[in-house]
Amino acid sequence: MTTAAMHVVAGVLLDPAGRLLLAQRPPGKHLAGLWEFPGGKLEAGESPVAGLLRELSEELDIRIDPASAVPLIQVPWNYGERALLLDTWVVGRWQGTPRSAEGQGLRWILPADIAPDELAPADRVILQEIEGAL
Repeated sequence: MTTAAMHVVAGVLLDPAGRLLLAQRPPGKHLAGLWEFPGGKLEAGESPVAGLLRELSEELDIRIDPASAVPLIQVPWNYGERALLLDTWVVGRWQGTPRSAEGQGLRWILPADIAPDELAPADRVILQEIEGAL
């Protein structure tokens, strides 16, 4: 029996210097220690943009302007026992300074300086898409 893929949203936050914000998977979680674009699971009945606003508020303590969220890529991924659809959005404007509200590591980094093997595998596809768009 196959279960439906978990729908996950991720935000690509780009600062004025052209750096991206990455969050580190915490110890004890699936893919612990790897870096990813911040976000999380949609709740039942939640739209991707609503989920993105909620997740980035919970994780980073910021408020994003929904009108500035633009779809980038949807990445279907299967981690063996976990199937997911990673729905990725570029976020152009937000209020507040991103901070680690859930204790995860955060870092701003230029796309060219990101080592793909430090990213969660599905997030590597997002990085390739970003590099192709820059």
